[in-house]
Amino acid sequence: MGRAFEFRKARKFKRWGNMARVFTRLGREIEMAVKEGGPDPSANSRLRLLIQTARTENMPKDNVERAIKRATSKDTAGYKDIVYEGYAPHGIALVIETATDNPTRTVANVRSYFNKLGGSLGTTGMCDFLFDRQCNFTVLPKEGVDMEELELELIDFGIEDCFLEEGEIHIYAPFANFGPIQKYLEENSFEIKTFKFDRIPNDMKSLNAEEQAAVEKLIDKIEEDDDVVNVFHNMKQE
Repeated sequence: MGRAFEFRKARKFKRWGNMARVFTRLGREIEMAVKEGGPDPSANSRLRLLIQTARTENMPKDNVERAIKRATSKDTAGYKDIVYEGYAPHGIALVIETATDNPTRTVANVRSYFNKLGGSLGTTGMCDFLFDRQCNFTVLPKEGVDMEELELELIDFGIEDCFLEEGEIHIYAPFANFGPIQKYLEENSFEIKTFKFDRIPNDMKSLNAEEQAAVEKLIDKIEEDDDVVNVFHNMKQE
């Protein structure tokens, strides 16, 4: 198991702060998927996976249906994916993914968090090269599935990791291979429980406990913002 597994282990218990925030962010992603690919899950693979992820997160069906309806309304402002990059205290790189209908508000908020907590918001591309973009799937195993055979099948998709843990199959692969892997899993009747897009750091930086606490304080503050979807960093967490 490689970098992706170590990254996942470090983030395993790091979840969005509360259920309401999970639902808000999933709703925005559903809206964006509908605007990009239409409201029919059978014809929109991204929407299909998001609806399954919403079920896994126990998001009420009414919330999902409202998000789809909002996305098809001409009066609804669309959300945009915007990525911000910067440095936390002690040289820790941060890449912040947001989904926002008001970029002016979002960048002002993100900049204020950096300024107040000892970091610096930078320019596009200044930290992105420090991370590899990957996709990952959590899949329920089929009866009689052979993990070695499955891994051999998925090697053609350039996977980095494929392993069984706590009754679930975890697959990590390059970001560009997301579509082909989803197609393979669905065509072979695997139930995809969740999917995510990650940025895996090329190298992790170690800090002492006090320094790590300062970085975590900034990350926690950024993650509290409703417009923020993900925060990735290269701090090694002991």
